[in-house]
Amino acid sequence: MKYTGLLLAPLVLALTVRTPAAEQGDALPAAPEGKTWELAWHDEFEGEKLDESKWNVPPDGRRRDAWWMRKAVRLDGQGHLVISTLEEDGRYIDGCVRTLGTFEHTFGYYVARIKLQDQPGHWSAFWLMGRGVGKVGDQGRDGTEIDIMEKPWLDDRVQHALHWDGYGKDHRSVGEVTRVPGVTDGFHTFSLWWSPREYVFYVDGKETWRTDAGGVCQAPLYIKLSDEVGKWGGDIRQAGLPDRFLVDYVRVYDLVEKPQP
Repeated sequence: MKYTGLLLAPLVLALTVRTPAAEQGDALPAAPEGKTWELAWHDEFEGEKLDESKWNVPPDGRRRDAWWMRKAVRLDGQGHLVISTLEEDGRYIDGCVRTLGTFEHTFGYYVARIKLQDQPGHWSAFWLMGRGVGKVGDQGRDGTEIDIMEKPWLDDRVQHALHWDGYGKDHRSVGEVTRVPGVTDGFHTFSLWWSPREYVFYVDGKETWRTDAGGVCQAPLYIKLSDEVGKWGGDIRQAGLPDRFLVDYVRVYDLVEKPQP
């Protein structure tokens, strides 16, 4: 399922033109009275090269039990972002893309259509991160890591989670594991409706968790898609590598006033 609505050609307009949600084909939650959903930002991963006006890749470096490296990130030319997990010269390599410095946003509906990895020892994730997550003293209101989807298991379990007040002695977190039969087969959508009062999580358009833990973040966050190698995902030595996960699109919708007749 790919984007078919009309956006004008220049890239700057692709970043700013708002498109009614109905043109995207996403099954969004019912909007409150007098409001409607409009597309505020998106990437359909068309072409041969990652759009660096929207995404950046962290510098090559150690990450958990692997190395995040640019070589693990590419487009396949068929409308997908590919983040691979590789083994080279006795070390494991995977990767991450993020919108740090290009798109940092607050409330809205965030959705990604993803085909998950096949092998053990690593996990894919779709999450939001912010510059204020390390701050302590206002709970998560000044910055919360929001894990829309983490998938360390090769079964029907999916995890959602929140982290705030840094990653040291004051760290707080809460999470929810939900079961989605068939989630490891084919593409599925993972979504978050982040409002000023609560977070609502969805898989394939069905609500899976609702919470206001941490007081609900009020600060802008950026998007991350990443793969991690570690024991939480199982034994990477048992994996048949290379492995990968695919992202068909990422879209962010805002609630706006409904146009008057």
